[in-house]
Amino acid sequence: MNRPNVLRIHPLVSRIVLFCLAALSWSAQAAEVTITADRLLDVRTGRMVQNPEILVRDGRIVSVKPAAGAPAAAAPGTAGARIALPGMTLVPGLIDMHVHLDSDPTYGGYSYLEYNDRFWSALAVAHASKTLDAGFTTVRNVGASDWNDVGLSQAIAAGKVRGPRIIPAGWSFGATGGHCDSTYFPPSMEEKNPYNADGPEEVRKSVRALRKYGAQVIKVCATGGVFSRNTEPGQQQMNYAELRAAVEEAAQWGLKVAAHAHGAAGIKDAIRAGITTVEHASLIDDEGIALAKKHGTFLSMDIYNGDYTALEGKKNGVLEDNLRKDREVTEIQRQNFRKAHAAGVKMVYGTDAGVHPHGGNGRQFAVMVKYGMTPLQAIQAATINSAEALGRADVGIVEPGRYADMVAVQGDPLENVQLLEAPAVVIQGGTVVKRNAP
Repeated sequence: MNRPNVLRIHPLVSRIVLFCLAALSWSAQAAEVTITADRLLDVRTGRMVQNPEILVRDGRIVSVKPAAGAPAAAAPGTAGARIALPGMTLVPGLIDMHVHLDSDPTYGGYSYLEYNDRFWSALAVAHASKTLDAGFTTVRNVGASDWNDVGLSQAIAAGKVRGPRIIPAGWSFGATGGHCDSTYFPPSMEEKNPYNADGPEEVRKSVRALRKYGAQVIKVCATGGVFSRNTEPGQQQMNYAELRAAVEEAAQWGLKVAAHAHGAAGIKDAIRAGITTVEHASLIDDEGIALAKKHGTFLSMDIYNGDYTALEGKKNGVLEDNLRKDREVTEIQRQNFRKAHAAGVKMVYGTDAGVHPHGGNGRQFAVMVKYGMTPLQAIQAATINSAEALGRADVGIVEPGRYADMVAVQGDPLENVQLLEAPAVVIQGGTVVKRNAP
């Protein structure tokens, strides 16, 4: 029987080759970078760490300690073994808990129908890049068409395109004819959300299907909304049994649930059902605030975007009925934000980017401060609070074991929170992904 030729290698040569390969592998795995700056905001305590020195290995923080001296100057764009940021303050990479990366506010009403479905997939790539440049290194995408957010998340994780870490929901869903359904078309067109759910068992089935295809959080629509047609924000559209079914089924698969809920009754049923975050919470009442505090429910209140819609909505084609609803809820939502925060309810940072332009996510910080938060509390909402709501121990804080995601600003954001609207430097996984010219 003929045998294939086998290349024979001397045992010593073999051991040398294996040693070299192992050394190369160890070197790649042990890639280190040191990051220094004038200050680092400790979001746990609110104090500034002076002259921090942050050791990063393989994209994760190994240690955080005061440096021996002030950071040395570094040329713009410096990367590699040392990232020196003299004169700057470091803050953990920011988290936006409510974005829609495949939405663009400049296409309002029916104008989006001029474009192919894949148009929005392409726009999502550009929107992700703008979001990262704005300093938001992690986002939760709570609703996308055609699995755009799941695919984008995979492409970013694979290093094919740039963008934040994405926790995708895939399709958000709710009741037939409700806010998360397709409500702009006549029956002859048979347009509908494929994951509509009427009754607890249909809810469970939708949760299972969404998880199957890549959802990492479940988004349900408990009430009507501003930008849907034939719904009012205060209307409850999913009942307690349906919301509870979503929570139970998601928990079985290790997922959390976010609930779109403007109306007081829907908010309260969402809280009682065990929802992790209530989105918008515009018309929350005193009982709802007390329930949120009792249950430890997080509120994600998008109190900036009403300004954009009021200024640009009509020009963008938003229908008058939607503009009316936005006018009716914007200031009420902001006053309820003030009340809920003053009562001690846990708050996260969610902007509904896609209703306003992506990349402007940081503009909400100043509005949160205007309506009752200190700059530190607003920053905590976008870092440590959001990480807690996500159940993530790898983002939101600059400390050992977490991703080396940070933003740097020239100045003190505790004195001027608007510095976070346009960070000078953005670091993701220990790599500078954006740096402004000095």
